Amino acid sequence: MKPLLLILVCALALAAQESRREVTNAAANPLDDSKGLSDKVPDVYAIATQFDRVIVLRFKFDTDLLAGLQKMVKEQKISNAIILSGMGSVRGYHVHQVSNRGFPSKNMFVKNPTEPADITNMSGFIANGVMHPHITLATPDKAFGGHLEPGTTVFTFACVTIGVLKDGADLSHVDDKNYR
Repeated sequence: MKPLLLILVCALALAAQESRREVTNAAANPLDDSKGLSDKVPDVYAIATQFDRVIVLRFKFDTDLLAGLQKMVKEQKISNAIILSGMGSVRGYHVHQVSNRGFPSKNMFVKNPTEPADITNMSGFIANGVMHPHITLATPDKAFGGHLEPGTTVFTFACVTIGVLKDGADLSHVDDKNYR
C-alpha cells in the first residue's frame, strides 16, 4: 500500500510543476523579419489623447482573467484604452515573455495551474479592440511577469482599472514589431 501511495504523491507533485514551451513568431512575410530600420519611422513618438472614462473591473474567484477582460472590452464597447493597474491574487498562471534578442522573435510560455500568486500590477493597452495585457505576479520566492495568457484564474479577487481613450487616438503602430 505504501509504494502505491508514494507513486501517487510523486505523480501529483510532477503534475503541479511549472511547464515551459518556446514558440518562434515568424512573420507572415519572412522579409519582414530581415528588414532593417527605416528613416521614416521615428525613434519615439507621442500620441496625444485624453481619457473618456475610467472603468474599474472586479473579478471573482475562479474567473479566467483574460477571458473576463475580453468580455468586458466587448460589453463596454472599448476600442482604445490603457490598462492602468491591476491587483489581487491568482490560483495559477499562464504568461509568456520574449525569449531571444533577434528576429524572428521567440516567446517562452510559462504555465503553472496550481501555483498561487499575488497580482502586483497589470499594464498594457487595447488598440482597435485588440488587447495587449501584461501582468506582474509574485510568490514567496520570486516576482515575474509577462503577457497574460488564458488559464490565469482569480483566487480571492482581482481588480483591473482601465482608462478608456477618447475617439481619434491612433494606436495602429503601437503593437507592430515591423514598424521599425
